[in-house]
Amino acid sequence: MEKTVKDMVHEAMAEVETISVAEAMKRQDDDAFVIVDIRDVRELDREGMIPGAFHAPRGMLEFWVDPESPYHKDIFASGKTFVFYCRSGQRSALATKTVRDMGLEAVCHIEGGFTTGPKPAPRSPNGPGKAIRRKRKKKVKTRKVQ
Repeated sequence: MEKTVKDMVHEAMAEVETISVAEAMKRQDDDAFVIVDIRDVRELDREGMIPGAFHAPRGMLEFWVDPESPYHKDIFASGKTFVFYCRSGQRSALATKTVRDMGLEAVCHIEGGFTTGPKPAPRSPNGPGKAIRRKRKKKVKTRKVQ
């Protein structure tokens, strides 16, 4: 293998802006910044996410950023500064480099990722700020077949 993922992460870390969790949290309430969680939905369900963060799954990120993509999300054309994070800071470094290569200049990532951040809020399936509701198991009626 010519280039390993470790090599790619190292290169990305050398090229992108990295900020501390403390700096990211200072920016959390600033309307000019959007904190973006790029983790898989299963990670969000299991671990929660930073309150107020926007979820953009890593597998869709390039499609959501590209204004010519049918999957484009307007938030990425808002002119705001994006702060990406993942669990350890590796995927967010790669994602930051990728979107910078695509032309999105105002982007950085959180050093060390989600594990170094504040206690996450549980993810609500009902949307931001909504209460989490547990699904009740439906009782299945059974009958004997004779």
